[in-house]
Amino acid sequence: MSTLPSTAAVKSPGESYLHVLHALMLRDMRTRFGASLWGYGVVVLWPCVHVFMLIAIYTFQKLPAPLGDDRALFFASGAVPVLVFQYISREVMKAVISNRPLTYYPQVKLFDVIFARILVEIVTGFLALIVIIAVLVSIGANPVPADPFVAMCAYLSAILLGIGIGTINVAIIGFFPGWLLGYALLSIILYISSGVMFLPSYMPDKIYSWMKYNPVLQLAEWMRSAYYHYARIEIDYLYVLMFALVSVSIGLYLVKHVVAKMSG
Repeated sequence: MSTLPSTAAVKSPGESYLHVLHALMLRDMRTRFGASLWGYGVVVLWPCVHVFMLIAIYTFQKLPAPLGDDRALFFASGAVPVLVFQYISREVMKAVISNRPLTYYPQVKLFDVIFARILVEIVTGFLALIVIIAVLVSIGANPVPADPFVAMCAYLSAILLGIGIGTINVAIIGFFPGWLLGYALLSIILYISSGVMFLPSYMPDKIYSWMKYNPVLQLAEWMRSAYYHYARIEIDYLYVLMFALVSVSIGLYLVKHVVAKMSG
């Protein structure tokens, strides 16, 4: 006598999607970081090394912090949102390059690959943030912002902008594979002009007014305003949020056409 399959063994579409997403995240972490915890730990620590190299250079040269008395806090407050943006916007693009063969399976869509990499980068960035906070505490700095809500909004805005630019990069690289190098060069320009290593508001007004069109600069200033409220740093919150939301909308629209191109 044949038996009917148990209903408990039949997965709902939502459960199937979560299973695919979980598998993509695990594959992403294992192939990029090695099949060990140490490999993933290196990636988490890499942005931390970046931040503390800046601190070490300024400390060795005995240069004062452009704002406040704590060099470590000044650089960390500016670097964290900028690095969060850069890692997400870059790694989402690289995910499509390395995982494109997976989209030949009917269960895996291009958006699934993108979404899985975004989740991995958000978790990685948050773990790196915890490490940076722990190190700041260990060296005697106070990483708690004067306005935690402002700091949280700046951090989330950096994630949103990274997702927006990252999805646009996915669409561009679908047609121009050389954009991987082009965006690497653009990232260097954005980083240098973002104000991580200096205080942009000290620049001449004519130069500063043009620099503020860079949303990454405003992310760094947004985070610093949570720590140095007395500096009266002016941030165009609407500009940053609209830039991020429009980037996400354009990116998702373009990715849809990339999917159509790849399927065809």
